[in-house]
Amino acid sequence: MLRTRLTDMLGIEHPVMLAGMGGVSYHRLVAAVSEAGGFGCLGAGAMTSEQMVDEIRKTKDLTDKPFGVDLLTALPDQMMQNVQLLIAEGAPVFVAALGVPSEVIDLCHDNNVLVVNMCGKVRHAVAAVEAGCDLVVAQGTEAGGHTGTVATFPLVPQIVDAVGERVPVVAAGGIFDGRGLAAALMLGADGVWVGTRFIATPEARSAPGYKDALLATGEDGTVVSRAFSGKPMRVVRNQTTQHYEEHPEELKPFPEQMMVAVGDGVLHLPQGDEAEGVDPQRECYPAGQGVGAIHEIVPAADLVHRFVEEAEAALARAAPTR
Repeated sequence: MLRTRLTDMLGIEHPVMLAGMGGVSYHRLVAAVSEAGGFGCLGAGAMTSEQMVDEIRKTKDLTDKPFGVDLLTALPDQMMQNVQLLIAEGAPVFVAALGVPSEVIDLCHDNNVLVVNMCGKVRHAVAAVEAGCDLVVAQGTEAGGHTGTVATFPLVPQIVDAVGERVPVVAAGGIFDGRGLAAALMLGADGVWVGTRFIATPEARSAPGYKDALLATGEDGTVVSRAFSGKPMRVVRNQTTQHYEEHPEELKPFPEQMMVAVGDGVLHLPQGDEAEGVDPQRECYPAGQGVGAIHEIVPAADLVHRFVEEAEAALARAAPTR
C-alpha cells in the first residue's frame, strides 16, 4: 500500500485524487473514486449554490468516505457563500484554483475543513502555504483545463523544495497511469491529482461527444487557448481554437469571453449530458496532453486500483531486490 502524508491527512487508502473538473466531476464520479480508496472532488465551479448543495448530498448518499469541493475563486462573493454552504453540508475539504482569501481559510479551519490550493508556479505555492493552506497541488502546463506555463516534471520538485517540509505536495498535469504516480512520488510529491483520464469513465458527466473526442485525440491534439473563457485553457484543438489563433484581436477578457462562447454555442460543460446542439468540431473539450494514452472507457474504481498497482510495479522495477 502506498501510504503518504496525503493519505494520512485525508484519511484515504490511495494517494490518487480526482480533479474537481467543472461540468464533469459530479456525484457519481466523485463517490466512485472515494469508494475505491482515492479522493473524489466535486467540480462546483459550473454549479449554482443549490446544485452544489444537491451534489454534496447525493455524494454523501453514495459514500461515507472523504471528498472535497472545488470552487471557482475568481468569483469571490459567490465563493464565500459556497464555502459556508459546503461547511454546513459537511464536506471536509475545500479546493481553490486561484488564491484563497485569508478569511476563507480561517473560516474553513474554524470548522475543521482542510484547504487545498492549485499552483502553477513556485511563488503561488509559497503564498498559499504562508496564507495557511493545508496542501498544494503543483499543476504543470500539460494539464487539461485552465493551466499555467511550467511543465510538471520541473515544477513538482521545485515546489516540493519550496514548501514540501511544511505541507504535502500533490502532482498534476499529464498524469494518466500508475507510472505517473510513481514518478510523482520519486519527485517528492505525496500523491497525484488526475483529471482527463477520469473523464473517460462511465461515471463521468460530460457534454455530448466529449468522451469520443478523448478517445480519438493524440498526444499532440490539444492546445492552450483563451477561446472558451478568456483564460489560458488546454483543450482539444478544433475549429473554434483555430479561429481565435487566426483572429486573436476578437478575444475578450475573462469572464466576457466565456459569455461569448456560451452565446456562440460552443461551451456546454455546465449542461453536461443533457446539452443540445453540440457541434464536436467547435465544442470546448478540456483535455491534458496525456489524452493520447486514453484508448478505452474504464470504470473509475478500476482506474484507482490500476494507478496503485502500476505505481507499485514501477517502483519495484526502479529498486529491484538484491
